[in-house]
Amino acid sequence: MLILGIETSCDETAAAVVEDGRRVLASRVHSQID
Repeated sequence: MLILGIETSCDETAAAVVEDGRRVLASRVHSQID
């Protein structure tokens, strides 16, 4: 099973795709500060 996790705050957003709750296939963080 693939899971898409998304987290946001006032200046950052992060997303990750996890397989079977154990293996991170991809993750990205974007910040307004960059």
